[in-house]
Amino acid sequence: MALLPPVAPHRRRQVLWLTAAAALVLLVWRLGSTGLVDETPPLFAASARAMAETGDWLIPRVNGLPRYDKPPLIYWAMGVLYALPGQELWNPLGTWAARLPSALACGAVMLALADTLLRWPQRQQRPALTAFTAALAFGLSPLVLLWGRIAVSDALFSGLLAGSLLLSWRAYAAPARGARWWGAWWQPWLLLGLAVLAKGPVAVLLLGLTLLLFGLLQADLPGLWRRLRPLPGLVITATVALPWYGAALLVEGEPFWRSFFGYHNLQRFTAVVNNHQQPWWFFGVVLVIASLPLTPLLLAGLVQGFGPLRWRGVQGWRRPADPLAPELSLQRFAACWLVAVLLFFTVAATKLPSYWLPATPAAGLLVALAAQRGLGWPWRLSLVVTAVMAAGWLASPLWVPLIVAPEMPGLVPELLAGRWLLLGGLLYAAAVGLGLALGRHGGAVALLGLQLPLLAFVPLVLQPAWELGDRLRGQPVRQMAVALGRQARPAEPVAMVGMLKPSLHYYSRRVVIYEGAEPHNLVNLADRLRRESRPGQPASRPDQQPSVLVVIDAATAEQFHWQGLNPQLLERRGIYNLWRLDRRRLEQRAGQLWRQGVPADWSDPRPERY
Repeated sequence: MALLPPVAPHRRRQVLWLTAAAALVLLVWRLGSTGLVDETPPLFAASARAMAETGDWLIPRVNGLPRYDKPPLIYWAMGVLYALPGQELWNPLGTWAARLPSALACGAVMLALADTLLRWPQRQQRPALTAFTAALAFGLSPLVLLWGRIAVSDALFSGLLAGSLLLSWRAYAAPARGARWWGAWWQPWLLLGLAVLAKGPVAVLLLGLTLLLFGLLQADLPGLWRRLRPLPGLVITATVALPWYGAALLVEGEPFWRSFFGYHNLQRFTAVVNNHQQPWWFFGVVLVIASLPLTPLLLAGLVQGFGPLRWRGVQGWRRPADPLAPELSLQRFAACWLVAVLLFFTVAATKLPSYWLPATPAAGLLVALAAQRGLGWPWRLSLVVTAVMAAGWLASPLWVPLIVAPEMPGLVPELLAGRWLLLGGLLYAAAVGLGLALGRHGGAVALLGLQLPLLAFVPLVLQPAWELGDRLRGQPVRQMAVALGRQARPAEPVAMVGMLKPSLHYYSRRVVIYEGAEPHNLVNLADRLRRESRPGQPASRPDQQPSVLVVIDAATAEQFHWQGLNPQLLERRGIYNLWRLDRRRLEQRAGQLWRQGVPADWSDPRPERY
């Protein structure tokens, strides 16, 4: 097939501006209107804010303890924003600074997908529209809409890895038009080093597995090797990433090695941690959900990407019928990219939905390229899935009353009163209608018609529902944080028992002792107050600090071992009570439980503690 010319520069600029506008709607619109989502984002945000305020940019620290779970790049990105002046004006809930790196990373991926298809069109039909629909297919993924708006490292890592992979393919395809700056061999290795600083060495493994699969399927491993120069490239990656790892090992020593490399990397791959055990087929289900309602197009694009296979020899080994020209191999590259993520994390013992996020850019490419190749059964099935989802939203008055949400009393009546879910049903129905009406104009046009109502779904339905959830679930914790500031006596310790919400630490700026609801957690609390010291929270005896402030949820307060302590109820917000407990009474109850055989286990080694 002949080399296709790139989209004209003025047209390319128009598409990229439209893509940027769509990214703003999907990822940035009202980004700071809600508080931090418990449980993990406040740990990232508090660590980044501490970096900005203390000037210690080497090791993230939260609640008085070092946090070794992730490398520093996400903390640095958030911390730079936290260092900007006027936080109380533009960042009152802390979420602009904490979430913007994730949103910008996903927006950059949308632009990179569109730009790649604009410079290297894969088919003759409507390349500009195909580029825009690929960006939207990625941005509308349920996983991207969630992780692109929360303050964790997954979106930044996935964005950097996607950039490295796309630049790798561009370097492979670039010689067809001459080695220009967008196809420079060193660029993917630079971004790979940043990806290693975002989440660790898994970035190198995922890129290497993708390139290996692609080189084998293309029957062009030597050409791929020549154009990407992996040996000097890995030197670039190491030069970017290794200085921080070396400095962290030098300063923190064995605890950092054991926690970061031993637990958060090796053990997560070889053993189940934090009860995140899932069946081997887990990511098959995530693959289906993460591209709804366009999953049938994704599966068709995946089949097309691998292309026709034929038997070779009596051993039955199969190989591609024909290698593709480098500049026309993007669909095959995307298929290898997605399968590499699927294989790697399927083998891993610990499985989380967020681990699929690095595959979502490849899924966006496969969806758009499958639609570009024509409308058939995958398109019709995608319309059926969209119609089923429309019916589900329209039927919300039937199933919303079945929701049980103890943390969010009032959720069901407010959801029904808001009518957002009914509006969502109408938007999905409009997507089906536009998809059907525009089908005769070609795959890219029809796909865009289906996507535009789903783009409107985010600001009109998803964001108001998110804000409702934050008001019911997150605001009471923020109110408790304010109450701590009003009620706390000098140096009075603070604890939270039952539901453990790190946002209480973030918003109160106090060291918080977190314990669960069980009897041994009460014993732990009494013992920790006496024996555990953290910066900002020294150990003390009851005669030195006679009381402790305890934030406790209503369900935990009803348990037998937490009753009879005669607390002073200071404030109540939502499901949370603020108690002032006499520590002598607390220690008496702990002593009774200890004599009944309930031990304190807080000092046992734990890989994750905050």
